[in-house]
Amino acid sequence: MDAIKVLILMGSASDKPVMAKAEAVLEEFGVAYKTLVRSAHRTPEATVQAVRDAEAAGCQVFICAAGMAAHLAGVVCSKTVRPVIGVPIASGPLNGEDALLSTVMMPPGLPVATVGINGAKNAGLLAVQMLAQHDDTLTEKLLADRKAQAEAILAE
Repeated sequence: MDAIKVLILMGSASDKPVMAKAEAVLEEFGVAYKTLVRSAHRTPEATVQAVRDAEAAGCQVFICAAGMAAHLAGVVCSKTVRPVIGVPIASGPLNGEDALLSTVMMPPGLPVATVGINGAKNAGLLAVQMLAQHDDTLTEKLLADRKAQAEAILAE
């Protein structure tokens, strides 16, 4: 695996349209990332191997997207001490509410930062903020982005 700062994992290829928003944020900020489809239930060994490979490649943050039972973020969290951001995906009869609760309700000692249902853009931004703690260039880009957002609102 090439050098990366963020690994995006999604439980199914059908999550790709939502997770493209996180990819777009990482690209906008110039953050190296990789995206893989891995399932906590259907490919557990491959999921764990992806975490190990990513850490060896310098990964600092994991973004995990899953719907329904949504155990992917929790499984990844159990295999790393690096930050894990969970993105609950709207799917199934509960339209993502089950995924939200599955992702956010981690046991004490295994935290997963969780964004809203289909909140991939915020997951990407949160990953950038985490990385910016030790990267002044990213900090400046974040400040510029916030300024641009404010200016756009004021211009309306």
